Amino acid sequence: METTEQVQQRRVRRRTSRRSFLVKGAAVGAGAVGAGWLVTDASPALASGGLTKGDAAILRFLAAAELIETDLWQQYNELAGIQDSETPGGSGNPAYTAAVQVLDSDMAQYIHDDLDDEISHGAFLNAYLNAHGKQTVNLDKFRTLPSSKATGAQQIGRLTNLMQLTVDTSFWTRYRSDSLNPDFGDTLPQAIPDLATGQHPAIPRTNADLHPHRHLQAIANTAGFHFAWIEQGGTSIYAALAQRVTHPEVLRILLSIGGAEIMHFQTWQDKAGNAPALTDPTTGLTFPDLNADGQLTQTNLIMPEPTIFLNRKFPIVSIIRPTETDGAAMGFAKALIHDGLFIGQSREFFTVLAGLAKAADKARRGS
Repeated sequence: METTEQVQQRRVRRRTSRRSFLVKGAAVGAGAVGAGWLVTDASPALASGGLTKGDAAILRFLAAAELIETDLWQQYNELAGIQDSETPGGSGNPAYTAAVQVLDSDMAQYIHDDLDDEISHGAFLNAYLNAHGKQTVNLDKFRTLPSSKATGAQQIGRLTNLMQLTVDTSFWTRYRSDSLNPDFGDTLPQAIPDLATGQHPAIPRTNADLHPHRHLQAIANTAGFHFAWIEQGGTSIYAALAQRVTHPEVLRILLSIGGAEIMHFQTWQDKAGNAPALTDPTTGLTFPDLNADGQLTQTNLIMPEPTIFLNRKFPIVSIIRPTETDGAAMGFAKALIHDGLFIGQSREFFTVLAGLAKAADKARRGS
């Protein structure tokens, strides 16, 4: 089976056959080795003197985030997506796929396309860094976490753990509130309170999780809300860090990739609303009827409600939220950790992740 990195390199070769690339590696973090592609055509940023230290730090942190996203989306795709030459590995799990498709009949295609997008994001950011002679990011040494043992999953090392998640579903109520915004320190209620406590699988751990039916559907429901949670994080982090970059071309990169993350989030929060109300007979995890408690959890309110922004004296406005830039990278890293994505990871991994986040948060325009 091809690895994600092999798929990235094959796609770069296929799509850029008329351009010359040189493979180049650079160390990052605590001994991790980077690899990317050096583009011979100079970009405007390169022509004007190269990236600032801060721009490079922001791009490195985002590259790491994209590699992490790619790892988790690959696991979802192996079990419930479309397995083809565009995406690496897996053979599908029919029972889990059917449970996920309760949320939408096109879920397999959407999962596949999200993975395809994240692969492209990580490959592009590393290639751009390398083109400017900057350190790239490679987290392969940390692919040590176990795979699902359910039918359809590759038995390879993973960066992320999708089997012990604590999913913060306050994003759901946040985007439906017209008076609360976390940028002002506001705390929003959980749409699915049970998901915010305990540790819940979003993929079947073994074939034993494929029954009873309501247990498997609860796992698929968890995945549906986790899809949206991941992408709302990407939606905010690109907007937050864009405020710190120096070069207009780097700003263009963040706005362009961030826009794709917004499209992902819009799709996934819509599909999560189709998760059927149920109680898992095995774990007791309960998914309530979100249309039973008014506008704050109403499932078809997928457009962001206007809310407070910058100053409470201004009229409310429809926005991405949060977009506060101070401490944004570290806040994003901590959210991933709290989600349970890295349960079982090494201390070195957390050190590398924290180092990348701190460097990104130190970036300032012009530095």
